[in-house]
Amino acid sequence: MKALQVPRRFVRQEWGGTETVILETAKRLPAHGINTAVACPNVLADCAEESIEGVAVRRFPYMYPYWGLTREGRDRLDHKGGDLFSFPLLRYLRSIPELDLIHLHAGKRLDGLCRQVARQRGIPYVVTVHGGVMTTPGDEDDVWNNPTRGTIEWGKVLGLRYSSRRVLDDAAAILCVDYEDAARMAERYPGKRVRHLPNGVDPQRFVGGDRARFRTRFGLAEETRILLTVSRIDHQKNQWLAVDILARLLGEGKPVHLVLVGPVSNPAYHNRLLKAIETQGLKSHVTIIPGLPAGDPLLADAYRAADLFLLTSLHEPFGIVVLEAWAAGCPVVTTAVGGIPHFTADGEDVLRFASGDAAAGASLAWRVLANPGLAEKLGTNGRAKARDTYSWERVAGQLADLYQEVLAEHKTNHA
Repeated sequence: MKALQVPRRFVRQEWGGTETVILETAKRLPAHGINTAVACPNVLADCAEESIEGVAVRRFPYMYPYWGLTREGRDRLDHKGGDLFSFPLLRYLRSIPELDLIHLHAGKRLDGLCRQVARQRGIPYVVTVHGGVMTTPGDEDDVWNNPTRGTIEWGKVLGLRYSSRRVLDDAAAILCVDYEDAARMAERYPGKRVRHLPNGVDPQRFVGGDRARFRTRFGLAEETRILLTVSRIDHQKNQWLAVDILARLLGEGKPVHLVLVGPVSNPAYHNRLLKAIETQGLKSHVTIIPGLPAGDPLLADAYRAADLFLLTSLHEPFGIVVLEAWAAGCPVVTTAVGGIPHFTADGEDVLRFASGDAAAGASLAWRVLANPGLAEKLGTNGRAKARDTYSWERVAGQLADLYQEVLAEHKTNHA
């Protein structure tokens, strides 16, 4: 079987959860008899073709269908949520030989483009909903749409022409990383193949991190307790709360340091965060690493160097970074949002607190840092769950089974 993955972007320097899911499953699908590659717009890319860890990637020119869109607005759309279109990608999808299935990861106009190609070629397509389509908070949608305010959107014509709103209706399967999304999708599309397919992790990658190397590189003494947060720097991920928790612990005389790792997807939010850190006199207690390319060993080092992984998101469809922390044996304190409560066990493999409650977050963080037995329990239980339930081999096997199921049904219906 030959399948093609189509995300909105796929570049090393702007890596996130969606890119990780695509790459890690694509690397493992050939073991199940499925050859796959990535085709996408050349958003933030510096080359048209490359191979990332053995997965072929081809990129194509694109556009945003808005009159009056500024260069700054385009850049903001590139970094987060831009609803784009690509005629060169459309032509490529129509011409690529021996294609059996298309897997969509982008949403909106780009998925509409793929839907039409699939229908024209008489092949099925499946859709993965990565971002919590039915559970995303309204204020987050507002942040995403800000760059297009004051422009004239002529892209609605493309949406109509390529039936973007029918993508989910006509999909052979809908995959959701968010438990709530999967349940709501099943209600909206009764009789359709709707599955919850969780994110995964490579346990061996994160076991091998070097604690001493990371601390030496960033000048962090062994007695300093590191709080680590890994996520794109953005309103949704709410690093502001992590900074608040840090300030509370420092105010109590605790020897803590906050490390933030992640690409900047919201520059305005990033700038406000930096200003707040400086204004509060926290600059010497915060290290920011603005994103790491795929496979960078520094990420595993960061997890191993950390004494606590802190996730402060306002909304989190799944939380792949929790799996990474678990794989490294790092104890986790997290907000109880989105998909987090569905795959974590409070008091067993994480400690959870209400989003926005900095006092509770600080209390739980120090409870773990001051209690080696509790930290070991959370880390050990998390590592076992990551290894036994959420390995990429297991996730890729489930995805391969779904592809085979979809293709078999399609052949039967079109015999």
